[in-house]
Amino acid sequence: MALIVQKYGGTSVGNPERIKAVAQRVAKYHAQGHQLVVVVSAMSGETNRLIALAKEIQSQPDPRELDVIASTGEQVTIGLTAMALQALGLKARSYTGAQVRILTDSAHTKARILAIDEQRMRADLNAGHIVVVAGFQGVDEAGNITTLGRGGSDTTGVALAAALKADECQIFTDVDGVYTTDPRIVPEARRLERITFEEMLELASLGSKVLQIRSVEFAGKYKVKLRVLSSFSDENSGTLITYEDEKTMEQPIISGIAFNRDEAKITVLGVPDKPGIAYQILGAVADANIDVDVIVQNIGHEGLTDFSFTVNRNEYDKTMQLLQNSVKPKVQARDVIGDRKIAKVSLVGVGMRSHVGIASKMFKTLADESINIQMISTSEIKISVIIDEKYMELAVRALHRAFDLDQVSA
Repeated sequence: MALIVQKYGGTSVGNPERIKAVAQRVAKYHAQGHQLVVVVSAMSGETNRLIALAKEIQSQPDPRELDVIASTGEQVTIGLTAMALQALGLKARSYTGAQVRILTDSAHTKARILAIDEQRMRADLNAGHIVVVAGFQGVDEAGNITTLGRGGSDTTGVALAAALKADECQIFTDVDGVYTTDPRIVPEARRLERITFEEMLELASLGSKVLQIRSVEFAGKYKVKLRVLSSFSDENSGTLITYEDEKTMEQPIISGIAFNRDEAKITVLGVPDKPGIAYQILGAVADANIDVDVIVQNIGHEGLTDFSFTVNRNEYDKTMQLLQNSVKPKVQARDVIGDRKIAKVSLVGVGMRSHVGIASKMFKTLADESINIQMISTSEIKISVIIDEKYMELAVRALHRAFDLDQVSA
């Protein structure tokens, strides 16, 4: 018998029929003797509907009141899910985040979990109940309802698994695992049986939408085994996200290819090539609460240099305005130019640590397809390149072939 935390996303509980299907799935696990905590999101589209309602009343909704409103979506699904389980003859009890006492800080709409009181859940489990918990929400020290930000139900599931020392946290979604890349781009993409936390964290940060990045960070920190499964299929065991040092872990050179269309490149031209210039540019950007990704400073010539970096495409106009109006005159730059039509393509794999020539093979593959590399960023287990957006899908397909990601490892 194992203690399992299962999380079901909005598409999995999108209507009463799907909620009944979730209850049937949970019942099968329960019949096998497992103790179960079920975390559910709001029905698909419900959170957006609630936020839109709030904006009809107040164009910039008060964060505290917005959390009160947004949290009701999950309250509906926990009640319906518990009722669906009861209709199958099972004992089930639902809890909001406040009822469990998922204690968070007071950063409304983006709160972080500080502690979880698992005593009531454990008592229910020991009494044979299935515990159904609202994802995405908690409560601060003052008793105010808080929400964890987009994708926060994944984080709730992992956090409960950590608090309960669960054997596994299963994330049920509309895909049946983590793939070598997006099958919509590369039909030959292969589902991975296993992947390390480190690799999954890189993939999540680089554009993979399978798991919310905070949940992967949480799982890695507390060593919670994660498994990604499909809500709509029983045909496979999904993808296990686990520790690199496990003896059975296969370590291919490259595990996956991530890509991201949501970036834009900005270049500050002709700035003085002297100490502190990077800080003067990026400090102002950071003070405006704008995240910067890839950064490149060119070699100086005649006392001047060019400084390039990428930001989220949604932040492009704000960043350009800041640089043109404030930073450019301050650093005496010649000009500020930008490009919205770029994409980032990344290779990820723990096997890079012990293999040489990965970068050169990647660059040759792109050169063979006449794809120009604009910027490069690396870490111990990833290589990212910035390229023209129109070549993104071609680059992903070419790299997938070049690194034999359609082949099952021996």
